[in-house]
Amino acid sequence: MARRRRKSRRLSGALRWTVRIVLLLIVADLLYLATIWPDWKQLAVGPVPKSSFIAVYEQRLDDKDWPRLRWSPVPLAQLPEHLQRAALLAEDIRFYQHSGFDLIALKEALDKNLERRELAIGGSTISQQTAKNLFLSPARNPVRKWHELILTVGMEQNLSKRRILEIYLNTAEFGRGIYGVEAAARHYWGIPASQLNVVQSAELVAALPSPVKHNPLSRTPAYERRVTKIVNLLARQYPIPGDTGVSRGETAPGGPPEAGAPAPPDAPAPIDDHPAPGLRII
Repeated sequence: MARRRRKSRRLSGALRWTVRIVLLLIVADLLYLATIWPDWKQLAVGPVPKSSFIAVYEQRLDDKDWPRLRWSPVPLAQLPEHLQRAALLAEDIRFYQHSGFDLIALKEALDKNLERRELAIGGSTISQQTAKNLFLSPARNPVRKWHELILTVGMEQNLSKRRILEIYLNTAEFGRGIYGVEAAARHYWGIPASQLNVVQSAELVAALPSPVKHNPLSRTPAYERRVTKIVNLLARQYPIPGDTGVSRGETAPGGPPEAGAPAPPDAPAPIDDHPAPGLRII
C-alpha cells in the first residue's frame, strides 16, 4: 500500500511539472509571437518590405559560392494580369475564395501524398507562403508551422487579397538569391516583369516552389512538364497564336474586370476546377 502511495505521489508530481513546463513554453511562445507581430496598418500600404528569407540570405553572402542578392519590388499594378493568374493557377487557384487556408487543396495534397507514400505535394496557400517568407525562417519544424498559421490568420484579417498577392510576388524566391518577379524577369530574360508574355510568365512561376533546382535555366524534365500544364491552363484565357509568341493585353471573356487584378474576391475558381494542388511539386 505504501509503495502504491509513493508511486502515485511521484506520478502526480511528474504531471504537475509537465503542466508547468507546457505552460511555460506556451508563455514563451506567445512572447516570441509578440516580438515578431507586425504593424498590419503599416504593412497594408506602401513599398513591399524586405522578407525574413531575404534577410537570412544576406547573412550568407560572405560565402563566395552564393551569388549576390537580386531583389527589386514593384507595385502589383505594374505586373501583367497573365503573370498574376499564372501564379494563382500554379500555387493557389482558390486564393480569392478562401480565408487563408484551402482545406480542399490540403485534402487533395494529403490524399496524393498517401497514395505516393511520400511528401511530394504541398497544400499551403499563397497567404501561408507569404506569412512564412515575410516573417519566419527557412527552418522546417512544427513550431514554425504553428507560427505560420497564426500569422496567416492575422494577415488575412488585416490585408487585402491584392496586397497579399503583391507581397508574395515580390518576395518569393525564383532562384539562388533571386527574389520577386521583377528580379527574376531581368535575370532570366533581361526584361522587366511588366513585359513578360504568357509563356514567360508560365515559365517563371513554374520555378515555384523549388526554384534552385527547377528554373528557366535548368529546364529539368519536371520543370518542363509543369510549364506545359500552366501554359495550357493560361491559353484558355490568354490565347497563344501559332508560333509567333503570345498576345499581351488581351483578356478573354470571363477575365478579371479590374485592370491588374486576377479576380474579384467573390469570383468563382478560375479556368479549371482541378489544376492545383497537383501543379505544386515540392
